[in-house]
Amino acid sequence: MMQRVIRSAGLWAAAAVVLAMAGCGERPSQANAPTAATTQGGTVMIEKATFAMGCFWGSQGTFDKVPGVVHTEVGYEGGTTANPTYRDVCTDKTGHAEVVQVEFDPAKVSYPQLLTVFFENHDPTTLDSQGPDFGTQYRSAIFYHTPEQQKLAAAELVKRDNSGEYVGPLVTRIVPAATFYKAEEYHQEYFQKKGVDYVCHLGNGKKTQTH
Repeated sequence: MMQRVIRSAGLWAAAAVVLAMAGCGERPSQANAPTAATTQGGTVMIEKATFAMGCFWGSQGTFDKVPGVVHTEVGYEGGTTANPTYRDVCTDKTGHAEVVQVEFDPAKVSYPQLLTVFFENHDPTTLDSQGPDFGTQYRSAIFYHTPEQQKLAAAELVKRDNSGEYVGPLVTRIVPAATFYKAEEYHQEYFQKKGVDYVCHLGNGKKTQTH
């Protein structure tokens, strides 16, 4: 996927001002189980996948473009503080990661295909950072919802780590899905609301960049 990258420090500073001024307080969404959706062709099972890959604005924009993805939300997962706000998570003290929760139709896109999107669109070799963002909330992580997802994620991680394609070892964590707290509404579809097609990630950690 060819995407424009935010490279201007000025743009990042402006984004930081927007975040500092924005309000907080959305209630969390804690549903993690697969759900059924009714379409013209009948009822299909919609599965969930959850990924942490740095700034969740760009993560959501990336997965929204994937055919077979039916819905995405950004939020916080993997921490110890209940009902965290964005300001709480930004302290780097709650333990949460910024995540994108993806609902997808497995008949149209497979979990391994989503893993490919995940790994190819951020740098899994940088510990607790992506591009200009630093802190444990920006860690690379896969939150699996089923044993099958755990198995597939672990196999993909090992394959890529042994490929010799990356500048260093992969630091992606594979952990069980925990309580998902939906982020404040102004974070949802952030770039779409702004009318831009940016991504928050700089490179994918490979010796030869593919985009």
